[in-house]
Amino acid sequence: MRSHLLNDATAELYRRSVTEGVERVANRLATTRQPFTGVSPDELAPVVSAIDLDQPLGDASAALDELESVYLRDAVYFHHPRYLGHLNCPVVIPAVLGEAVLSAVNSSLDTWDQSAGATLIERRLIDWTTERIGLGPAADGVFTSGGTQSNLQAMLLAREEAKTRDLAKLRIFSSECSHFSVQKSATLLGLGPDAVVSIPVDRNKRMQTVALAAELERVHAEGLVPMAIVATAGTTDFGSIDPLPEIGELAEQYGAWMHVDAAYGCGLLASPTRRGLLAGIERADSVTVDYHKSFFQPVSSSAILVRDGATLGHATYHADYLNPRRTVEEKIPNQVDKSLQTTRRFDALKLWMTLRVMGADGVGQLFDEVCDLAAAGWDLLAADPRFDVVVEPQLSTLVYRYIPEAVTSPTLIDRANLYARKALFASGEAVVAGTKVGGRQYLKFTLLNPETTTEDIAAVLDLIAGHAEQYLGENLVHAS
Repeated sequence: MRSHLLNDATAELYRRSVTEGVERVANRLATTRQPFTGVSPDELAPVVSAIDLDQPLGDASAALDELESVYLRDAVYFHHPRYLGHLNCPVVIPAVLGEAVLSAVNSSLDTWDQSAGATLIERRLIDWTTERIGLGPAADGVFTSGGTQSNLQAMLLAREEAKTRDLAKLRIFSSECSHFSVQKSATLLGLGPDAVVSIPVDRNKRMQTVALAAELERVHAEGLVPMAIVATAGTTDFGSIDPLPEIGELAEQYGAWMHVDAAYGCGLLASPTRRGLLAGIERADSVTVDYHKSFFQPVSSSAILVRDGATLGHATYHADYLNPRRTVEEKIPNQVDKSLQTTRRFDALKLWMTLRVMGADGVGQLFDEVCDLAAAGWDLLAADPRFDVVVEPQLSTLVYRYIPEAVTSPTLIDRANLYARKALFASGEAVVAGTKVGGRQYLKFTLLNPETTTEDIAAVLDLIAGHAEQYLGENLVHAS
């Protein structure tokens, strides 16, 4: 079995095996004609369950053959221009190259003696990002597994900086369109069920600062502690950006930690034309960025950035076997001192390779393209009497629903839209997401592929209308 260990004696086997795997994936990418096959869980589950994991196949070629039937054939391919579903991006080749390198070398980013130069590369990228945000000379941060972890760590720092032992008094303010991880973080941090105060949004789905100010004043008057204000720069459903300058003013006035969840909108940091949409982000105490959304990186690649690097010490614990206190005095750069994780992948290498090959402007131009596409998609939807579109996009998301001319039952329209989404997914021709607005069922395009065209959007809208009309026709016939 030692023949399967990657080392000097097996370097050639490694080269052949990985090359064959790359060729299989490249062939799939080159020949995939739609984003999904439409396979159902009931169809695929027995195939996976029938595999006896206690009977190895013996070689990589056989395992890759089997992988075709349990994964590669039926995977959802985000690179396809008609994948318009969730916040999943097609990835850039330099990042995939970085993924291959980091997986083989397998550095762990917790301590210097497990990573060496990898630690310095991650730190340089953190500095690069905080400079783009404008957080100042004391800023710092660390890579994370994703936006949920980044938001959790931000709320941990905010809780500790609030400096009160009575956790029941702490309050977090976020918009009704903020990510669910804010509520999850409050629960994990031991705060009460009323800890998160939901602030209403305006018609553009941005936090209403007048309402925020009123809630802050109410909390203050009741003797409670405004622990944090979470502003969102790119909501999951609408891509809306909260009014960051005004929120920054209120955070300063009430002594609250200002966190900006820019998991989606962080691509604006590299945009040659839209950076101004993030005006005010520089006032934040902490910022979440997901490079694996709008920087076109493979999952996972995220970070939490802070204005004052010293606050990261709230997550610091020392172990004699790992990062003893003497290493601080010796100025040994151990990243575990800043992270909620211990063992941690060198995910920063993917972004490093991307910037070194493409440059920030290259990444930003790709994000600009999908934002331009969303604007064109808005024009299509606004001019199409078959659809109701909710918000003119700031980023690259469109929320809409099919409205039949002859049907007035909101419930039936909801069902028609839900059916259309499911039928489209089952056909494999395209993938769209769904959400609810005002309790009603809507559909969603999340546009993160620069290869998607307005023709693709128009074609998918026709498919959705066709499925919805089929559903309504069948149900109206039965009802009569």
